[in-house]
Amino acid sequence: MTKRMFALHGDDLAPTVLAPALRRALAGLGVERLQVNVDDAPVAAAMRIPAGQEPISAVVSTWGGGAADAVAAVLSGLPGVARVAGWEVEERRPIAPAEAWDGSRLDALANIALLRRPAELTHDEWRHRWLVDHTPVAIATQGTFGYVQNIVVGPITPATVEGAQSGDEPVAALVEELFPTAAITDIHAFYGSDGTDADLSDRMERMMTSVARFGADRGLDLVPTSRYLFDLS
Repeated sequence: MTKRMFALHGDDLAPTVLAPALRRALAGLGVERLQVNVDDAPVAAAMRIPAGQEPISAVVSTWGGGAADAVAAVLSGLPGVARVAGWEVEERRPIAPAEAWDGSRLDALANIALLRRPAELTHDEWRHRWLVDHTPVAIATQGTFGYVQNIVVGPITPATVEGAQSGDEPVAALVEELFPTAAITDIHAFYGSDGTDADLSDRMERMMTSVARFGADRGLDLVPTSRYLFDLS
């Protein structure tokens, strides 16, 4: 099924994006599955990195039918949503998490990162550095139990909003990484270290060196979220 992802800008969006009204509207468009990632109270203490002045508050993913522009229109019309940017994506799952599509909140920190390809890297070189070189480093140096890579196939919303507000390159990929809840406030849990400063420092250094090679050390949106899955079929 075609997967689409939409970044929503606005304040306090959890009540809106988790309301039954949204699920009914999307089901009416033929959407079969819905994933809601939202910056809500359980992840309030987690680190955020906004690329622009309007931080992203939620990321909504859909699978199945429905015209892309119709889905974007529904999301844009939600109360409190200031702006929506959407993409069709190709999904990869280096670490596939166990999933229950019953609308329950996953007991985890779900970080969503919006990546932008630096102008100095060709598309092929960027993909290789990220997907081939970086992926095993990310898995080895962090305490993740879920890792989903979403490569942008093309924009759904106009190109003027595709690049968010960074002023840099358009969004090239969206990554979701699932960490244990302790990682919200415990950096050792985040990096999966053995609890010593030496191991933590080594993991952080390897990770930061690797992300810099494909440009994820700049122009990055990092959104801490709670994760909810819904079966609309």
